[in-house]
Amino acid sequence: MSEIIEVPDADFAQLEEQAATRQRPRFGQGAAIVCDGLVKIYKVADLEVVALQGLDLLVDPGEFIAIVGASGSGKSTLMNILGGLDVPSAGRASVGGHDLLAMDATERTLYRRRVIGFVWQQTAKNLLPYLSARENVEMPMILDKLGGRERRQRALELLGIVGLAERADHRPDRLSGGEQQRVAIAVALANTPSVLLADEPTGELDTATSHEIFDVLRAINTDLGVTVVVVTHDPLVSGQVNRTVAIRDGRTSSETLRRREMGDDGDHRIISEEFAVLDRAGRLQLPREHVEALELERRVRLRLQPDHIGVWPDRANGHGGEPTPTASAGEEEAR
Repeated sequence: MSEIIEVPDADFAQLEEQAATRQRPRFGQGAAIVCDGLVKIYKVADLEVVALQGLDLLVDPGEFIAIVGASGSGKSTLMNILGGLDVPSAGRASVGGHDLLAMDATERTLYRRRVIGFVWQQTAKNLLPYLSARENVEMPMILDKLGGRERRQRALELLGIVGLAERADHRPDRLSGGEQQRVAIAVALANTPSVLLADEPTGELDTATSHEIFDVLRAINTDLGVTVVVVTHDPLVSGQVNRTVAIRDGRTSSETLRRREMGDDGDHRIISEEFAVLDRAGRLQLPREHVEALELERRVRLRLQPDHIGVWPDRANGHGGEPTPTASAGEEEAR
């Protein structure tokens, strides 16, 4: 005879919730880079500076994206965290499945050596001046105890990929700025990382040379399947990638997506669309120019429509009453 066990309603509800949680995929599951509510607080003397305040970001494997923002927006802090050079204060951050908050010092060193490649804006940070281009590329492999013949072969292959095979025996002072950055990219790829981070890689280069560097990064992204994240303050650089993430006040504020399509005349054209980013807490940063145009401050009025949300200044109708359907001049539509 089977036994019937009664489960209290409260316990049953908890079991249902646990089952639903098991069925829901975790935020960012399968992504190459995951930032979930990322917070970074620096303490300067007696002051606390919040560099990142609940930032969310997902980057898929094999993506090539740009992160843009003004000075002080938090983009360099984000890059240092993703590069294993800094530790978040709170939230969740993972790269290639590695939890950046749970690493000890040894794990962090191995992470920087094997999981990510890093390219700095300043060439002096990327290359050792007394080594040739080939020897610079071999250095990370020496640290990883790769054999001499294999090191040399891979270094020459990487220099060939960045278009500098014939300059392998030249030291940095015999190379132009663009050539030094291409060698730096080869160095960053030495230990076959899954993610390449580039912090203002074209900041010290002219326009033509900058295009050459991005051609190299695109080739690496396409041919080697490496996920590439470029951080820059230059909005023109973002036109080189399919997705641009803008950071403002320590949070992702907008994303610009680009796609190629064929027009009626048979020519291909680039279509660019900018979207505001709704974070996991439901927060939305309105574009600064929209806020200034409508003089939005402190409070705003919202009205849910079938396919959009209307946003009005608090002073609508002069008395703070509900806006009328004809008050569309003060409405910002978020479709």
